[in-house]
Amino acid sequence: MTTATQAPPTAPAAAPPARTRSSASPSLPSLTGLRWMAALLVFGLHVHNFRYFGGTGGRIVSWGFEAGASGVSFFFVLSGFVLMWSARPGDRATRFWWRRVARVYPVHLVTVALALFMVCTLPRQPRPTLLQGLADVFLVHSWWRPWWQTLDPVSWSLACEAFFYAAFPLLALVLRRLGGRGATAVAALSVLTVLALAWTDAHHWWAQPISSFPAARLPEFVLGAATARLVLLGRWRGPGLEASLALAIIGYFLVPQVTADYAATACTITGFALLIPAAAVADLHGLPSLWRRRWLVRLGELSFAFYMVHLLVLRAGTHLLGTRPRYHLLTGTAVAAAAFTVALALSWLLYEGVERPARRLLLRRRTGSALNGRGEPRDRPRRRRGRPTP
Repeated sequence: MTTATQAPPTAPAAAPPARTRSSASPSLPSLTGLRWMAALLVFGLHVHNFRYFGGTGGRIVSWGFEAGASGVSFFFVLSGFVLMWSARPGDRATRFWWRRVARVYPVHLVTVALALFMVCTLPRQPRPTLLQGLADVFLVHSWWRPWWQTLDPVSWSLACEAFFYAAFPLLALVLRRLGGRGATAVAALSVLTVLALAWTDAHHWWAQPISSFPAARLPEFVLGAATARLVLLGRWRGPGLEASLALAIIGYFLVPQVTADYAATACTITGFALLIPAAAVADLHGLPSLWRRRWLVRLGELSFAFYMVHLLVLRAGTHLLGTRPRYHLLTGTAVAAAAFTVALALSWLLYEGVERPARRLLLRRRTGSALNGRGEPRDRPRRRRGRPTP
């Protein structure tokens, strides 16, 4: 994941011009910073689910992180936005797919190996069947409910992303043929689809929950891609970063008021769909953005590895702490901080030791040319750091 260490130069507060076929997409470091906050929400949700806190601490954590699963919805919208933003005109689908493999598969395989090691060495770990394990490795396990939480449970969302990647070349081809009105229509239709699916899920019209079903999560990804198209065309007319963030926060805290699982997406989808392009426009115009801070962008770089490893850390911790320990506030905070520190340290090791070098190696073999430190061919024009990677 490449990110910015500097704020982009200030530009007039006008709509950005449509990007031409030959121009490179500018840096959007705020989106990388926002990625970290979404990963942190998911971590908080799992701390809540493991019941590290009891009493007052439990109520505080429940208030703050019970809706943390919405961080995954944010990832899905952000993924669509970033892929559309950084799409290369004339790029072949096979090249795009290989870059996606190089981006996510090395970390996925390492966390699968860690999960298998835990299954073999720690007691009371759920043991997947051979078919479940293979489905997880090849990222198809979210299509069938009995498979969806095997080995590293959070990889269910990666299986959804694999489906999005498969569909993206066609989606990008369609969106590039649309103007502002067409992209707006696609975005509106995506929101309506999410709301319709949420309503049917809340009323139990489905035989099984659809929160992890890749096809049901596709509208969030399409929504992100459509809003990116509007920003690229200079046709985005949403509210600014502060107002969009306020709407996203309001939607987040509305989640506990509705049925859990997919239905909660109805509360957050509008705020997320406004916040992501607002942050992008803030970067394009050099407007103030908290999410562009150097330390937050650095954490955003680690967010994928952190997301993939943190639940394994919490699971391993149950053999030291017991199941649902329900500590008082100070002890629970110390234990949660220790788990967070271990997960963050492992995510740094994964990022520096697996994610970056493996991506460089795979892309070098594919392109047959020398690559720079960001996994791009050296003969390509250099781009300012900060271009977000989903």
